[in-house]
Amino acid sequence: MIIDCHGHFTTEPEALHDFRRRQIAAHAEGRPGPDPESLSIDDETLRACVEGAQIAAQRQRGTDLTLFSPRAAGMAHHVGDAAVSLAWTHVCNDLIHRICTLFPKNFVGVCQLPQSPGVEPAACVDELVRCVERLGFVGCNINPDPTGGFWTTPPLTDRWWYPLWEAMAALDVPGMIHVSASCNACFHTTGSHYINGDTTAFMQVLEGDLFRDFPTLKFVIPHGGGAVPYHWGRYRGLAQDMGRGPLEDLLLNNVFFDTCVYHALGIELLTRVVPADNILFASEMIGAVRGIDPRTGHHYDDTRRYIDGLATLSAADRHKIFEGNARRVYGRLNDRLRVLGIGDGPPA
Repeated sequence: MIIDCHGHFTTEPEALHDFRRRQIAAHAEGRPGPDPESLSIDDETLRACVEGAQIAAQRQRGTDLTLFSPRAAGMAHHVGDAAVSLAWTHVCNDLIHRICTLFPKNFVGVCQLPQSPGVEPAACVDELVRCVERLGFVGCNINPDPTGGFWTTPPLTDRWWYPLWEAMAALDVPGMIHVSASCNACFHTTGSHYINGDTTAFMQVLEGDLFRDFPTLKFVIPHGGGAVPYHWGRYRGLAQDMGRGPLEDLLLNNVFFDTCVYHALGIELLTRVVPADNILFASEMIGAVRGIDPRTGHHYDDTRRYIDGLATLSAADRHKIFEGNARRVYGRLNDRLRVLGIGDGPPA
């Protein structure tokens, strides 16, 4: 199988956007938000949203399964308050569950969390448990900066986060570190804020002892790890200067990177710097970059082509990246696939 660990529902029906507009307006005016039961989206509408988009792209590009979560920028944890975030999160996660039920061989769910600035991550645990135990999700997205670009939240290594890490470890689900929309004009959401978030999260865990306390906790840092692979020597040197030991021993049992890098040279750099055991195939389609590269005639986010074209990868490493690592990192994925009657092979 070719498992894409990073996909978002970016082709939502207009009814969902209308619900969000009404929710935000109600909060701004001090009124109760719309009842989620008032959101009426039938199965045929949901089918139409993904059949001509994500599913068509899976067929065209030769990928099999996408770990699917709500639109990352749409999480917008800085909007409203904790109650608004919780209601919005329930609606978005329930739609993901419906899509995964309609297309069980194409999508497996990953949830957003009801984060809100200043609200302790412990408040997210109930929704994580609901999505994993009741809806069959295999992972979650974690926003290290719910403020949307102002970074007032404690670092990921702070004990403030520990109730969430405890729940993730107990449930055996990894977290993809993924900021949401930027509300700071200095940071373009997908071109700057996302990459900043990836890089910042890596440096936070490098500085702390989080994985000593949670040895089985796993993070996936998307978008190729932000600036990390390009500056691997810098991070090795910082770890050495801090007396932290070799970077590979410090983090690589717990931190993984995806292949949402939209040119062949970038993918080659990623695979030469980061061990194959720590790279998961991903495309983020249909997401941040939707156009066709005029130099190749193919979509920028058709990342399978870049990996297929790497002569430096062995067959074993290619298998790890395309399938084996996802099965290993997402501990519940194998059982989920067995329930669905697909992908019965063991992890690499």
